[in-house]
Amino acid sequence: MGNVNKTRNEDSEAHLIGIYEIGKLLGSTFDLDKSLHDVLNILASYLEMRHGVVTLDDGTGQQTLAAVTGMGLREARDGGLKFPMDAIRPVLEGSMPMVVPSAVGEPSLADYVAEFLDPDDDSLAFLCVPVKTNDKPFGTLSVMRSRESGALRGFQHDIRFLTMVGTLIGQTVGLYRKVLADREQLMEDNARLQKQVIKIKPAARAAGLDEIVGTSDAMGRVFAQVQQAAPTKATVLLRGESGTGKEMVAHAVHMLSKRADKPFVKVNCAALSESVLESELFGHEKGAFTGAVADRKGRFELANGGTLFLDEIGEISANFQSKLLRVLQEGEFERVGGAKTIKVDVRLVAATNRNLEMAVTKGEFRADLYFRLNVVPIFLPPLRERHGDIPLLADHFLKAFNQENGRKVGITAKALQTLQRCNFPGNVRELENCIYRTATMAQGDVIDEIDLSCRRDLCLSSTLWDGKPGQGQGTSQFVPAPTAPHREPSPSPTPAPPAAGNDEPATEVDLNSLDERSRLIQAMERCGWVQAKAARLLGLTPRQIGYALKKYDIEIRQL
Repeated sequence: MGNVNKTRNEDSEAHLIGIYEIGKLLGSTFDLDKSLHDVLNILASYLEMRHGVVTLDDGTGQQTLAAVTGMGLREARDGGLKFPMDAIRPVLEGSMPMVVPSAVGEPSLADYVAEFLDPDDDSLAFLCVPVKTNDKPFGTLSVMRSRESGALRGFQHDIRFLTMVGTLIGQTVGLYRKVLADREQLMEDNARLQKQVIKIKPAARAAGLDEIVGTSDAMGRVFAQVQQAAPTKATVLLRGESGTGKEMVAHAVHMLSKRADKPFVKVNCAALSESVLESELFGHEKGAFTGAVADRKGRFELANGGTLFLDEIGEISANFQSKLLRVLQEGEFERVGGAKTIKVDVRLVAATNRNLEMAVTKGEFRADLYFRLNVVPIFLPPLRERHGDIPLLADHFLKAFNQENGRKVGITAKALQTLQRCNFPGNVRELENCIYRTATMAQGDVIDEIDLSCRRDLCLSSTLWDGKPGQGQGTSQFVPAPTAPHREPSPSPTPAPPAAGNDEPATEVDLNSLDERSRLIQAMERCGWVQAKAARLLGLTPRQIGYALKKYDIEIRQL
């Protein structure tokens, strides 16, 4: 009896560790195939359960292999594994576990066990449990286990443990399928919305859009989407490259909503560390940390009844994502260092230049938070896709310059034509800088073509961004002294489009600068290859770190 109790205690401890590891694994990634395969590996390493297999309903009522050990999944599906689908049918139909003490002696398992078991070896048992949530099973989890290890307790302990694992798998698969279904529905809704929006005439702009300059079709679609989404309570996610005017569009959404007379509060998530961001958004109580000398309201409280704009939402940490998700789901939170639950009514507008879909698949961004944010996505076009708006924007910025500086600087048609041939990787912000710089340095009261930096061999945008439009996300600080200027051909009757129009005298990133490359690698290694942390360490923005990694051809390591 003493040996039996000892064995049970050891198995209970192993099962507890196994459940912990499996639960942690299933909650850490959105890659279902990899998760299921790793679960089987845990069963083998901790509990000596071999030849694990997970089957799932393929959507047509038929079971298909979802994870196997000992071979690749594709090879197994192509016939490399003769798994007994007929033998596990009672588990699916009766929602009850199955134990076959002698796998070799069971005819329905003969072909399966013959692949990896000596016909004279009668030491393995076959255990199978249903994979389900609260409904009818939609899959199975099966393993082989030594009969000797289960003889003392009749496998009841193993079955209880495997049933818990099957439930965990069922919940994970259910969530995974729900996310995929929501994504498909969202894409269908977005496609339908796009078709409806295109029918709206771009010229019909409301008063809240007055400050946004543009008459192109691309901006017309943006204006139409803003007008359609603004009156609702739906969360808006603004997508687009840096410098495309996401903050102005966010303000337009607020001004066109029923909350226009309430606060419009904005926060740049990339500019703050996680601890500071939490205090900024949720507030803190007196004494919550060093320097907290008084109670302080957070941005959510300040925006109560109005709109909260979260810029660079893609840069928040995984830990903070879960905290933000709770506020979006429940509309409540606690201040840092406080216990009182605070409820708020806030309309959220978020913005990012990251590919959130890719971040979700890599496990860098929570899928549930992604779908909370991506209710109404609005894509802002880069300036290179709306060249027709450049003259309007240039005139707008020139008028602002004249008003601020008490001048009367004009611009010629040739200068505007030259600007229209530029790609402007920095988008509207780069064009604004170009106009202000040129107007400041102009000798007279008229900006001509020759006054532009690109016509005086001072624009290094094409060199800085390798001539690839849309890659300029800010000037990297990993730069040596300026190189020789890039000289463009003189204009001809049919001029070829010049290089991207960053007219700021920038310096060129030297890809052969080993010191700077080494410094960047050291910073990334020190921060566990988390770009946001490395950016703070080096005093850069996450976009600058991302650009530097590309320029120095540094491969991102997954730890």
